[in-house]
Amino acid sequence: MSESIRSFLAFDIESDQVKEELARVQMLLVQTGADLKLVETENIHITIRFLGNITPNMIDRIYDKMKTVQFNPFNIQIKGIGAFPNINYPRVVWAGIAEGANQLRDVFSQLEAKLSQLGLPPDPKGFTAHLTIARVKSGRNKMQLAEFLADKANYEFGSIKGDCLRLKQSDLTPKGPVYSTLREFCPSS
Repeated sequence: MSESIRSFLAFDIESDQVKEELARVQMLLVQTGADLKLVETENIHITIRFLGNITPNMIDRIYDKMKTVQFNPFNIQIKGIGAFPNINYPRVVWAGIAEGANQLRDVFSQLEAKLSQLGLPPDPKGFTAHLTIARVKSGRNKMQLAEFLADKANYEFGSIKGDCLRLKQSDLTPKGPVYSTLREFCPSS
């Protein structure tokens, strides 16, 4: 029986300045007193497509499809924070994408068509460009959290380059997920 690999496709956050801004906002989130599980700063990324469990023999087949995605490196402006499903009933706190959202959506759409050729079902959630920065564990201090999110709706984190699409492995551990890159596709500009 083959080992399965929990995996996803993503763009990593490779700017120290953006990571510092994300960490700063996470500390402010904690100060609201809301019951949160923060995403480790080094684990924050832009998920293009969650793949779930794949077998090792799928890695190169997925990589072959990744290499056919057409995009040039593009700017991604990370701006604003909010929550899914909304700020009054938050389950996930996110940082938003201003510039670059259309290019990210295009990469997702191209991948959906190509991954279906490998027998992977379409993503039932579709695609919303964002970075998950925290998960809400309970309703504690929900009002303070909602006020904070409304106040920071246009917060500017900075910009990164969307230049390398990566196939990532997610190993779940008691201390949280550990991500590693299995393959990357970096088209030249």
